[in-house]
Amino acid sequence: MRAIGIILAGGNNHRMKELSQKRAICAMPVAGSYRSIDFTLSNMSNSHVQKVAVFTQYNAKSLNEHLSSSKWWDFGRKQGGLFVFTPVVTADNSNWYRGTADAIYQNLDFLKNSHEPYVIIANGDMIYKLDFNKVLEYHISKKADITVVCCDMDENVEVERFGTVKMDDDNRITEYEEKPLQARMNTVSCGVYVIRRRQLIEIIEKCAEEDRYDLVKDVLIRYKDQKRIYGYKISDYWKNIASVQDYFDANMDFLKPEVRDYFFKQYPDIYSKVDDLPPAKYNPGAQIKNALVASGSIVNGTVENSILFKKSYVGNNCVIKNSIILNDVYIADNCVIENCIVESRSTIKEGSVLKGDGEVKIVIERNNRYVM
Repeated sequence: MRAIGIILAGGNNHRMKELSQKRAICAMPVAGSYRSIDFTLSNMSNSHVQKVAVFTQYNAKSLNEHLSSSKWWDFGRKQGGLFVFTPVVTADNSNWYRGTADAIYQNLDFLKNSHEPYVIIANGDMIYKLDFNKVLEYHISKKADITVVCCDMDENVEVERFGTVKMDDDNRITEYEEKPLQARMNTVSCGVYVIRRRQLIEIIEKCAEEDRYDLVKDVLIRYKDQKRIYGYKISDYWKNIASVQDYFDANMDFLKPEVRDYFFKQYPDIYSKVDDLPPAKYNPGAQIKNALVASGSIVNGTVENSILFKKSYVGNNCVIKNSIILNDVYIADNCVIENCIVESRSTIKEGSVLKGDGEVKIVIERNNRYVM
């Protein structure tokens, strides 16, 4: 592969509410046993990108632990590999990353010391599969300065939360609006970009000179008429974890057989860090219907249209419906949970009734599970 990879994983989003208070969004658990960054890392690995940098910043502890061993994504190699960069205080700089462009600027030596001619930049909070080789071939064939991966959204999707683009008949981007008040286009940027390495270095250095810090506003939108910026459309599954509802919907999609088959049974595979846990255990009386139950979990009650992450415990006579139970949650007997996301390591007391009324309810209970 003639490109290096950069994964932007340092941001925070207030629309994730309490879910992002203890972890980076890129570390959000997905589909029972994965993290959201696993999908971008797997796409890099499956596209034979041999050198990948991950820029972390906000609440990066669990994300850094997840990335502590690069072997799970086949980046444990003598040449190239996986590099994790966090903000560093130096004699010249004491700032955190002030934006996506500034994150690249503070780690510009990574680009200057590389030899590959192209760079693939991707956000780490997206659920998708993509062969970056095809995007790079398209980029070269169009003689583009920058290529932006895009997709058309359904009419019921609130596209104002994304960057919207308009392309001409040759797929050259003629309009680009970042989170408009009222969207005039339903094609959105997927947060994946291809650019020549030397050109990226020049643009980022110029942005730093002018105190500009954002890759979208200060590069894509600002250079729209000066650079040849093209859109590469994808039609397969793509979802961005941009809000609590987005996160809930993305996980619930994995209850659909066609979505599970696409991600986990069709080549290429999605990889993640593997924990040594026993398989899920279903005790007598347990009833499971249309649910994902991860390893290390024990179920005694009823679980329906829900996802249980690793090491979850569901007590006797419990009813879990249309909910997401994150890692290491203890649910005591006779509880009812509907339309909720239960935060990891929560302890739900016996007889609790928790229901999201009209919208998804986030449940955080820090009770001592041994004193009920």
